[in-house]
Amino acid sequence: MNKSRLLMLVEIAIFAAIGLVLDKISFSLWAQGGSISFVMLPILIIGVRWGLGAGLSTGLLVGVLQMLSGAYILHWAQALLDYVVAFSVVGLAGLFRHQILEAANALNKKKISLYIVLGIVIGGLLRYAAHALAGAIFFAEYAGDQNVWAYTLIYNGSYMIPAIILTAIVGSFIFSSAPRLLKTAS
Repeated sequence: MNKSRLLMLVEIAIFAAIGLVLDKISFSLWAQGGSISFVMLPILIIGVRWGLGAGLSTGLLVGVLQMLSGAYILHWAQALLDYVVAFSVVGLAGLFRHQILEAANALNKKKISLYIVLGIVIGGLLRYAAHALAGAIFFAEYAGDQNVWAYTLIYNGSYMIPAIILTAIVGSFIFSSAPRLLKTAS
């Protein structure tokens, strides 16, 4: 195994653990689950530093770690949606790695921020969709007389939208302030 690949694997493990800790340090809105946290930030950082595969792997690892640390699981499909899929898709921010590197080489902080925001918005909205789908299927009884889809979109949106915005702001600040973080070992 070469040095660069080993560094990537070590960073994935460390940042997945950081993601788990950041999710525990959160602002909970509802007793049934969902909170505003920076859990997506380490996934974004690895996706941007190492690319799509590393970002997806970090998200997957975060989801699995959350399941192992006391997740509320009703059904295996709900576990897949709420943990495995929801956190893996955040790693799609790595799709913009090439554009972010080009912007960093051109010292264009606005473009760095633009692609960071695009990456986390896409990954975050897909995470939101996974949680909403799980909510509509497995937690419909909480909707009462309301439309289940409206209920789950509002419920999950109440914490996901602020989390996406905060992660996009902090991620943009981190990489536009310190573009050297984009450099990986060769």
